[in-house]
Amino acid sequence: MSSIAFASTGDLSDKTVSLTEIGPDLYAYTAEGDPNTGIIIGDDGCMVIDAQATPAMAEDVIARVRSVTDKPIKYVVLSHYHAVRVLGASAYNAQGIIASNATYDLIVERGEQDKASEIGRFPRLFRGENSIPEGLTWPTLTFESGMSVFLGKREVKLFHLGAGHTAGDIVAWVPDAEVMFTGDLVEYHSACYCGDAHLREWPQTLDAILDFQPKAIAPGRGDALQGERQVREAVAMTRDFVGTLYGAAELSVARGRSLKETFAATRDVMDPKFGSFAIYEHCLPFNVSRAFDEASGIDHPVTWTADRDREMWAALQD
Repeated sequence: MSSIAFASTGDLSDKTVSLTEIGPDLYAYTAEGDPNTGIIIGDDGCMVIDAQATPAMAEDVIARVRSVTDKPIKYVVLSHYHAVRVLGASAYNAQGIIASNATYDLIVERGEQDKASEIGRFPRLFRGENSIPEGLTWPTLTFESGMSVFLGKREVKLFHLGAGHTAGDIVAWVPDAEVMFTGDLVEYHSACYCGDAHLREWPQTLDAILDFQPKAIAPGRGDALQGERQVREAVAMTRDFVGTLYGAAELSVARGRSLKETFAATRDVMDPKFGSFAIYEHCLPFNVSRAFDEASGIDHPVTWTADRDREMWAALQD
């Protein structure tokens, strides 16, 4: 069996962090294709959307929050369950950690395996790994389809609009500014990681996002998006990525191709359009594997473990 050499293991360069105001007291913490964090400031406190991968990395988010407000960080919202988004949550000392019921269930089902697999795949995104407390990050408040959180008079509406990047993705909508924090349901010039995706349902969830007609979006990765044109461009880009991936895999499965053959065929159609996107090479093996499975009738994504990573890598190399 070949040793694993995922593109991410050699990606050690630091990224430039930006804090962009995308609405009144609403900020996107972005880092050139690394995971973004959202910041919502209300009358009596703040909400952070996605915590970063370690408490040590979360300290940089906290420092930037402190550069714009001294109000306490009351809530951390987890847009989904991936370790790179949630394991920094303890740094905020928040009174509530919020996620969907589906995300809670995914943590129960595969949280430990996801943590081990992600840290092994992408070490740069887990700087200060020793600052992560023992155990997993557990939501303290969960909901089925929607809930409102009030930061004083400012209402933040959280919605589970449907599956996409994972089964449990949620968005945060700020009605007074018409701004949305989408997590990894929307990416901008960054590859969508689809290893845990529901690819056929994802475009419908994107339609639900557009129904809000957001004036600005903080995506999961990539630059903050301001104005209807940029918002629609990013959603269209995400839709094209997901659709091109699944369409290539579906055609390959229909023709009886192997996973390795499907990988080559998918690369042929994906590379010209998306090869320059952030983390593209890292995501591609996982993306093709999941698309191949879904097109083969496997609706529930597999749990990624170190052993599963090695099995996939071997299938692509043999």
